[in-house]
Amino acid sequence: MSRPRNVLLVLIDQLRADAVFGAMAKHVDLPNLRAFQQEAVSFTRNFTVVNPCGPSRASILTGQYAMNHRAVRNGTPLRHDTPTVASEMRKAGYLPMLFGYTDTSNDPRVHHPKDPRVQSYEYHMADFHEMLEMRLEESFPWRAHLRKEGYHFDRYWDLYRPVAPDGAAPKLNDPAIYAAKDSDTAFLTDRFLDLMPGYHGQSWFAHLTYIRPHPPLVAPAPYNRMYDPDTLPLPQRLPRPEDEAALHPFFAAPGATAASFVEGFDDLEPTDENIQTLRAVYLGLASEVDHHIGRVIDYLKTSGEYDDTLVIISADHGEMLGDRHAWGKHSVFDAAYHTPLMIRMPEAAAQVGTSVSAITESIDLMPTILDWVGQEVPNSVDGRSLLPLLHGEAPADWRTFSVSELDFADPITPTPHQAALGTTPANSCLTILRDARFTLVQFAADLPPLLFDHAQDGEMVNLAQDPDYQSEVLRLTRAMLQHRLQNQDHTLSYDMITNDGPRRALRHAAGQPRATGVDNA
Repeated sequence: MSRPRNVLLVLIDQLRADAVFGAMAKHVDLPNLRAFQQEAVSFTRNFTVVNPCGPSRASILTGQYAMNHRAVRNGTPLRHDTPTVASEMRKAGYLPMLFGYTDTSNDPRVHHPKDPRVQSYEYHMADFHEMLEMRLEESFPWRAHLRKEGYHFDRYWDLYRPVAPDGAAPKLNDPAIYAAKDSDTAFLTDRFLDLMPGYHGQSWFAHLTYIRPHPPLVAPAPYNRMYDPDTLPLPQRLPRPEDEAALHPFFAAPGATAASFVEGFDDLEPTDENIQTLRAVYLGLASEVDHHIGRVIDYLKTSGEYDDTLVIISADHGEMLGDRHAWGKHSVFDAAYHTPLMIRMPEAAAQVGTSVSAITESIDLMPTILDWVGQEVPNSVDGRSLLPLLHGEAPADWRTFSVSELDFADPITPTPHQAALGTTPANSCLTILRDARFTLVQFAADLPPLLFDHAQDGEMVNLAQDPDYQSEVLRLTRAMLQHRLQNQDHTLSYDMITNDGPRRALRHAAGQPRATGVDNA
């Protein structure tokens, strides 16, 4: 009897890469993630291909660029016939178990308007088996748990307000109403650990998603004051918000504020003291997630499943966290797109503890999983399997740049960016290309590009209009256009209808594409 072959995909919502490996890492205690790094391969230049939450997860779970799946905003539906990691793992004989959420807006063409599947943008992706619903705006099982444990709250969102232990006016870093043992992070982990022993001895695929350190920024004790705000570095930024706005028209539009990151502080001023306090709470929440990931890894080891399991730990996107006087992920800067990625593949023992500096993208996770379990990768997938890199073999044709997208429109209620820039739903979008030295940002609207030289002042200076850099703008724009042309939707473009019936070439086959009969199952 063959050994089980398990897959655990862990996504941490809104965790910046530099909290794991980078400038902020020395200011946050993440002992379990650091220990996992020593048993895994770290990919230090991994970027999400789109923001925010829903689109980024759509790309991760379909392996597609946003320009192809087009679920480009929270609330924009994903086409019902799009191949996903869940649909393809079912073909491989796996039950795709979901602990948490995928933030998937379902296709209204195949569901009745009153169907709950099209009543919430947070609904789970089709073909996943929802083991536990843990959606930020719903989380009904967690609410039930808290009430059972004796917590009293009138409004669900009161759970996200800091509460002063002495009944006085709360401070930003006062604790949540619930104890650490009852937090959303703890509850999710408890249920995962309660249910997974039932699947011992068989091959399983589990997607475990942590909402933290996503805002609202409130943490249970002791995580709320685990870090002293005075010891943290200040955000990376120009001296004043006005200086950021002068850099490009895109930055002049209103965005998320510090006040929008915490409940109950509507008039919060963005002072350094308040910003640093929120950054400290964010890191406390990251440490809380780290603690519970440690419990998950311990379970895999004690159950004897660790050496049968492909373990992937990453994030859906980053977070500005006050950098550039900005909050959230509707940005063009690396802090919003650079994500941690660590993979432990049992048969890559020679590579454990190493780092890979080759550029990887969030869309690489789906084909990596399918490749590892031996399931054919659909032609619709734009990402590439990371198995060669996990074995220490860099393919000669590996990508030399990453590409990310951002749509800043709302077709129903125009966004502040649309109002400020005079853009429409059709042209309120941008593309970011990053190579070894430069970052180029091009807009669909008639707006000037951005160019950052990381060998000079990086993202602090826009060189797009500098005469000395016009050749780089042209080179990178050409690369961006070629990338788009080469990665247009290939769901059916490798298929041909012939006198002998449908034929298909495999986009992801080793070497040249090979023709096969089309499997319509």
